[in-house]
Amino acid sequence: MTTTSLLPRRSVLRVLTGAAALGGAAAASLRVPGSAAFAAEPGTEPEAERKTEPETERATEPETYTLTIRHLGRDGRVPTRYRTSVTGISGPGAGRSEQPHDASGTASVRLPGGRYLLESSLWTDRVPDGTDWIVQPRLDLDRDTTVTVDARTTAPVDVTPPDAAAAFLTGGMFIEVTHGGATRMASIVKATPTLRTAHLGPEAEAGSVRQWYDSYWRTRTGGYALGRTFSGTRALTGLTHHYATAELAALELRALARPDRDGAPAGTAGIDLSPTLGPAAGPSVGASWSVPVPGTATLFVTPLRGAWDLVYTAPAAPGTRPNRYFVDGLAVRAGSTTTHTFDGPVTGPALTGRAGVERDGDVLTVDLPLLADGDGHVPTAPSFDTAWAGLHRDGVLLHARSGLLDRATFTVPPGPAPYRLAATVARRGATGATTRVNVSWTFRSATTAGPVPVPVSVVRFSPGLGPDGTAAAGSPMRVPVTVQGAAAGGRVRSLTVSMSADGGRSWTVLPVHEGAVTVPNPAAGSTVSLRAELTDTDGNTLDQTLVDAYRTG
Repeated sequence: MTTTSLLPRRSVLRVLTGAAALGGAAAASLRVPGSAAFAAEPGTEPEAERKTEPETERATEPETYTLTIRHLGRDGRVPTRYRTSVTGISGPGAGRSEQPHDASGTASVRLPGGRYLLESSLWTDRVPDGTDWIVQPRLDLDRDTTVTVDARTTAPVDVTPPDAAAAFLTGGMFIEVTHGGATRMASIVKATPTLRTAHLGPEAEAGSVRQWYDSYWRTRTGGYALGRTFSGTRALTGLTHHYATAELAALELRALARPDRDGAPAGTAGIDLSPTLGPAAGPSVGASWSVPVPGTATLFVTPLRGAWDLVYTAPAAPGTRPNRYFVDGLAVRAGSTTTHTFDGPVTGPALTGRAGVERDGDVLTVDLPLLADGDGHVPTAPSFDTAWAGLHRDGVLLHARSGLLDRATFTVPPGPAPYRLAATVARRGATGATTRVNVSWTFRSATTAGPVPVPVSVVRFSPGLGPDGTAAAGSPMRVPVTVQGAAAGGRVRSLTVSMSADGGRSWTVLPVHEGAVTVPNPAAGSTVSLRAELTDTDGNTLDQTLVDAYRTG
């Protein structure tokens, strides 16, 4: 399947996905904006209709030329199947797109002069034969021109992972051509590794041709995401690269089972992975894997492709929305291992990548996730039974709302004043996950001339838990304590951490030493609750309680 886009590179979607279970079949699809044929521009109507136009109007019409395209298969004959696109890059034909086709294998189209991008796919009805993709990044149409698209000029794309037993999921190649300040793109996505490519025509200007190739592979324990980038004057004629393990980075993705109030099944979780769309990474094709829950998948990726985006979809009980966790811009380096654990304790407030509260004039905007998982991943649809939040000014309740503190707004009186923002979330019977979050912030705030962060903080607890999300019973355990938000970076005046083994009815203070506390874990089948009381160097405070933060096994 090929697609030509008339949109700038950064508007092209991440393209999507070959989806496959670790033991299942693969599927692929492509979604690129602007891939439909474009309507003819004014001045390209049939000759019979143009004869009635005034002479002065005809004089402004651009000169047009006949482009004839001959198609030959690998046997030198008319190909069984082919699809060709011609897209105007610059000049009078800029923005024009045509898909000429004729059963004879020779198709013609009349176009205004200018620079064009031509790309053509040729294939047969036999899947093992694969597809030949031929690209001419520089087609200068200034006279009647004949181009021959010949599959015999192609060479194979031979890109493989270190594991010879890995199964191919999907692959995609993209090309971007720039001329006269305009950029056009073409792409092909395949669910089989039988792609051959070739450059056609003269070389383009130095650096005006950029190309990307991504391929994805499945193994019993995860898979591979292999990508390369190129820049130069020509389209690729074949590509050979057999990756070594030392070239790759490992993403270890742990899926923990965390039954919620209705006992969400273990089941399987989905993992979607693709290069980040941006100046360094360019357009891409992505892939999907599934992983048993609880379980671990290890994906090996190419660092030189840029950063990577990851989406984790947790299993859900029937009739409920699944939680999705987004990890964007994941930077990796060759030889490194990065671990992400999803749906694990300790669930609680998180401020990763956000201010939490902002004031703009006399409006407070609150984006404070209260149920982020143990790694700080924020779920899209967290389950809870009740949630309430209230905003106080000078000790008087100004606003109260039910629900979580994501995308909440509060209008407040002008001028400086002390505030207290309090929230509570209850989750009945959330075995292995925090059953209640109580949190309260105090801060001073005044009218602002624009968006200004409000000084709020949270405390994160990171116990070392087993694959089932439990801690070893009856033994002391070191639990790292991390401050996020306004008090981070050495701006803590005081921090007190306490633990409870009876659901929060009684508390024991734990000394904080070198960024951690030591918790005397109770007997198996118990839970540990955690509390943090913090004051920053400006006097703003936090009181945070997580009931049943984790359990012992």
